[in-house]
Amino acid sequence: MSAPDLAGIESARERLRGIAQETPMERSRYLSGMLGAEVFLKCENLQRTGAYKIRGAYNMLSKLSPEQRERGVVAASAGNHAQGVAFAATELGMRSTIFMPLGVALPKLQATRDYGASIELRGQDFQSALAAAVEHVERTGATFVPPYDHPDIIEGQGTLGLEILDQVPDVATVVVPIGGGGLAAGLAAALRARAAQQGRTIRIVGVQAERAAAYPASLTAGEPTTIRTEPTIADGIAVARPGALPFEIIRDAVDEIVTVSDDDIARALIVLLERAKLVVEPAGAVATAAIMRGLVRADGPTVAVVSGGNIDPLFMERVIGRGLAASQRYLKVRLALPDRPGQLAIIAQIVSDEQANVVEVLHTQHDAWTSITDVSIDISVTTRGPEHAERVLDALRRAGYEPIVL
Repeated sequence: MSAPDLAGIESARERLRGIAQETPMERSRYLSGMLGAEVFLKCENLQRTGAYKIRGAYNMLSKLSPEQRERGVVAASAGNHAQGVAFAATELGMRSTIFMPLGVALPKLQATRDYGASIELRGQDFQSALAAAVEHVERTGATFVPPYDHPDIIEGQGTLGLEILDQVPDVATVVVPIGGGGLAAGLAAALRARAAQQGRTIRIVGVQAERAAAYPASLTAGEPTTIRTEPTIADGIAVARPGALPFEIIRDAVDEIVTVSDDDIARALIVLLERAKLVVEPAGAVATAAIMRGLVRADGPTVAVVSGGNIDPLFMERVIGRGLAASQRYLKVRLALPDRPGQLAIIAQIVSDEQANVVEVLHTQHDAWTSITDVSIDISVTTRGPEHAERVLDALRRAGYEPIVL
């Protein structure tokens, strides 16, 4: 397999005209102030199917022969790739079969089905679904559509780089999420080639979730390396081994790869929701998280790719709670109180006097960590940030209590 060239990416853009939307490029005043340079958000969360994946999927499927189209296409995915393949196949009049693990989130399953795919639920994890998809391909002769390790997929994703240059012609730095590497590889190939024509360079920073960061280890080893991933909220980029072709491109074309924690990602998701009014999935927020963490230097106009917005509302509720806690805007404290009337009212008054708000209280007389004459309470308080949270804690300490932050 060979890396896509600029002519191929430009041809892909023509194929995608009328299929993939040219998504908005929004300036972020908040992130610009934080970085010390203009920051723009490339909003692929507003793309059709909610993510950039339709670019690569449609580009690959549109190149299939009549015989291949007749036999249909197959993919294994629990998220954005599934929806991209289903949408592209339906647009091109092909059958698509998507293999998903049994525990796939209902909104993703239903969306993939609504885009016209036949769904097969197999196994408890992605690897089981992938094995079933491969067996189906061998049995039926259908075409397997990989999520990132294919030149046509990378070529399609590269169209995003061309759009970025059209919308921010003087861009100096692009920050992009990396999972298997298809998006970063395509974007980097397009940006490098077009910048070379203009006689300049563009800095490209890749971002991975620190619990699933296969690229740093692989770059150190000089070849794609399989790592042991840990659970992460950024499941959309939780890939244990880089794709072979994306790795070759990224090794030469991406300047730096940084990692962010789940708490970083949760904080970024809150900022995107509150400041930019964007609903973003955790994997789509990692570029923003890297800027907020100070991992990106200010070289000039900077574009953060917001790669997707497909998030289960129930999971979003959990991530928002984690983001508020990580930002110390949601404080949970445990206290030991004398077991006599009026103590809870005293605590509530202390919190109120500091202009904070109690949102939940758990009271028990059966906690082993307190003395037999005390009771234990857990209070959840909303604050305006770290300084305000510390004022609440100091007020409790001045009143003679010993708050334990949970």
